Amino acid sequence: MNTALDRLGVRAGATLLVHASLRHVGAGPAAVLRALLAAVGPRGTVVVPTFTADNSDTSPSYAWRTIRMTEGEIRELRARMPAFDRERTPSQGMGRLAEAVRCSAGAQRSAHPQTSFAALGARARELMAGHDEACHLGERSPLARLEEAGAQVLLLGVGFEVCSAFHLGEYRVPGGAPSRTYACVVDRGGARTWWRYEDIVLDDRDFGALGADFERTSGVVRRGTVGGAEAALFPLADAVGHAARWLGRNRGRGVLTESSQNEAGSLH
Repeated sequence: MNTALDRLGVRAGATLLVHASLRHVGAGPAAVLRALLAAVGPRGTVVVPTFTADNSDTSPSYAWRTIRMTEGEIRELRARMPAFDRERTPSQGMGRLAEAVRCSAGAQRSAHPQTSFAALGARARELMAGHDEACHLGERSPLARLEEAGAQVLLLGVGFEVCSAFHLGEYRVPGGAPSRTYACVVDRGGARTWWRYEDIVLDDRDFGALGADFERTSGVVRRGTVGGAEAALFPLADAVGHAARWLGRNRGRGVLTESSQNEAGSLH
């Protein structure tokens, strides 16, 4: 696996934002994480999304859970929905590698109660600091810090549909992006509290088409095989810049694909 990562272009000292399907890689989370940490070395950093949805009543998952509930059942559900705990709340739908990173000794996790990231390595604390609770994936999130750090995105057995870096491009669409209200349960001084805030509408339904155009036109996407999985490696900054331009041209013109894993859309 280390030879494959080297052949793909992963170098010592790199900062990697990783999205992975270990079912396609054909290896367990511990083995994949060891390989990634060995590839980036002691000066490198591995970052994963550790998003959560079960503490929100504005997420599609909540809508599906409550669609056949009575008002009383909904009240009971809301009463027992857990407040986000940065140290203990597991990620949801992000895969086994994300949980392996989050649970590792020395891991750092950002503070957003719905769209946190976790990191291991030399720059973990720096990159996870300052995640504004009212900014999912924009300028005050780890994605912007990763861009500044010259990070790369590594897709292992997954497609562009789950590329979280594209969301930073949503914040930079010329003319601005529409916003909406989000809500989730947080801990405020030991008290379980519902918190509502405004942020942009996140929508990954066209990320497959966006990614295909990015790969075809940018020339920066490197392809290879890691374990049993097809892998792609590319600079995060290039992906963000391309996303902002492409979304500005194509959103609102019917250029949408069927949602697949719907990474962000399923969370909020």
